[in-house]
Amino acid sequence: MNELIPVTRDVDHGTAKLMPDIDRERAWLLTVDGAPQSYVDLDDPTHLEFEYTRRLGHVLDVVAEPGRALDVVHLGGGAFTLPRYVAVTRPGSRQDVVEADRGLLELVSGHLPLPQGANIALHAADARLWLENAPAASADVLLADVFSGSRVPAHLTSVTYVREAARVLRGTGVYLANLPDAAPFGFLRSQLATLATVFEELVLIAEPAVLRGRRFGNAVLVAGRQPIDIAALARLTAADAFPARVEHGVALRAFIGGARAVRDEDAVPSPEPPDGAFGIG
Repeated sequence: MNELIPVTRDVDHGTAKLMPDIDRERAWLLTVDGAPQSYVDLDDPTHLEFEYTRRLGHVLDVVAEPGRALDVVHLGGGAFTLPRYVAVTRPGSRQDVVEADRGLLELVSGHLPLPQGANIALHAADARLWLENAPAASADVLLADVFSGSRVPAHLTSVTYVREAARVLRGTGVYLANLPDAAPFGFLRSQLATLATVFEELVLIAEPAVLRGRRFGNAVLVAGRQPIDIAALARLTAADAFPARVEHGVALRAFIGGARAVRDEDAVPSPEPPDGAFGIG
């Protein structure tokens, strides 16, 4: 079967590879320059393989009553894992996927096509530039999972960027981000401080080993202007194979400490992961 043959292609920002999972008939792993980017099961879009993706999925599950259609903007395309998830769990949702790498968009949409009628629009554009031209108060959820290589680009870390994100969100809207870091968490703390300049409610979801400084890893940040269902999030993340902690309120303010919000002129990419942090063996 052709489906079982790996596909390799030079895209705009590296070499992308789609590899079939021998244990799941129509499941695929997407890597770029050897780093895992996405995993998608075309037969079961609700299967979220990566731990951080499951945590983002948990947030998507609790931001509104189950099954309610949402307007969602995804910054970063990958293999469209979470857009497919939303299309199934929240039928009728309108979604936009913004991906700077046109070659990657074409590869994924050509080999792993989106289901008909999913109402998912694909945009080959820089995430910040696209946001700056998006209508105000047009999204319920804005999900940022953008990497240039293995690092979050600097221009997506500043107060100016966060203000644009907040402008595009409705008053009840929620901002989600997947960010990598390790102790002493200079990047993560500064990103929380930056979000706090616009959003009143902040939540951090991460594995205890990451928060204790034992290893480099992903953290999911959640920000909004209205309270987030912490109890529901904590139940869902605790039930995962790799349980995560949900930090908020006083504990999260203590974690942020004296970190300062990031200005455009001071912005830097997320830290370079150590060798093997996200590789596949």
